[in-house]
Amino acid sequence: MTTPAAHTALDLTADLPVPELEDCYRDLHRHPELSRHEHRTAGLLAERLRTAGYETAEDVGGTGVVGVLRNGDGPTVLLRADMDALPVAEETGLPYASEAPGVMHACGHDLHVTWLTGAAGALAAGRDAWSGTLLVVGQPAEETGEGAQAMLADGLYERFPRPDVLLAQHAAPGPAGLYAHRPGLILSASTDVDIVVHGRGGHGSRPESTVDPVVTAAYLVTRLQTVVSREIAARDSAVLTVGRIEAGTLHNIIPSEARIALNLRTQSAEVRDRMVAAIRRIAAGECLAAGCPREPEVTVGPDFPVTVNDAATDGRVAAVHGEVFGAATVFDPGPAMGSEDFPRLAVDTIPYAYWFVTSTPADVWEAAEGADLMEKFAAVPSNHSPRFAPDLSTVVPGIRTLVSGALTYLPVA
Repeated sequence: MTTPAAHTALDLTADLPVPELEDCYRDLHRHPELSRHEHRTAGLLAERLRTAGYETAEDVGGTGVVGVLRNGDGPTVLLRADMDALPVAEETGLPYASEAPGVMHACGHDLHVTWLTGAAGALAAGRDAWSGTLLVVGQPAEETGEGAQAMLADGLYERFPRPDVLLAQHAAPGPAGLYAHRPGLILSASTDVDIVVHGRGGHGSRPESTVDPVVTAAYLVTRLQTVVSREIAARDSAVLTVGRIEAGTLHNIIPSEARIALNLRTQSAEVRDRMVAAIRRIAAGECLAAGCPREPEVTVGPDFPVTVNDAATDGRVAAVHGEVFGAATVFDPGPAMGSEDFPRLAVDTIPYAYWFVTSTPADVWEAAEGADLMEKFAAVPSNHSPRFAPDLSTVVPGIRTLVSGALTYLPVA
């Protein structure tokens, strides 16, 4: 602990209202809201920002929240947390499990909002120790990739101070107490692709009078697995996932169409374009071979950009995290295949740092099968799992990471 930022961060977070923050987290977890419907969550965040002394605006880009704390001369630092939950039925067994049927915070965004409220409160209470401007953003619709762009379109940087640096973090599986930083590429791009296979429907007893789109879709699902294994170079990381296949209504009806939903994860535009071209070619070929009456429809849908940390920015934040938590707690995880829409906030190349806070409870980690870290990592519940449940012990560390990261750029008295 040698820099003023690290020392001040520990001072400002020494007396956090931990029970209150843990209650906030439990409340958010119990009341998850899907993308673009985060009304209650946004209201809770806005109220806490107003109480802490922030100029607060709601309904930015839909359900987004923005808090501004002007504190003299200095740069403007943006701290962001996403707020939306997922259409996942919870299986954690927690006493504060979701009360919304089929919806849960399976990705940790409830923890992100808790971290943001705690950090915003600590920095406001300790404003005598630093100068500059804080821009606190509660972003909706991260899971659908719409929220960041919606806030920008609603004048995020015209209505509020334009930031000089962007900071964000994400809960992740792994033994609680580690902080994953990587200069450069840390998260991949994501692209959704939808395929509609057109057949000719009919009675299940007379398949010869039909063109069965279910059979063609089955061939397609299998053949699509060769896109990565046979068309992408081993040096290029890529993932193709068939997330959904839908067809038919009854056992004895051959339907007239089948729908396939794909997700691609890539780390370059070139690889993405190659994969999309291969998908179009394979879909057309399989449908031609099956005698489908129409060519398939292949639609490239919403996407997420790559997340590429500014090396200098991430290095500064990683260094202060090493001082606050110990050098051994900060590590480079390598690029991940997950995706984020946070980089869209970096218009005109605003530098940013994005990192992970590991959050698996100690007892879950210890009980996980595996002889080494990577085997255990694969065995514990991950983001988007119905059993994903971050440890409450990460509430305070996650606040300290944001506070110390902000103070890396806000001049400390």
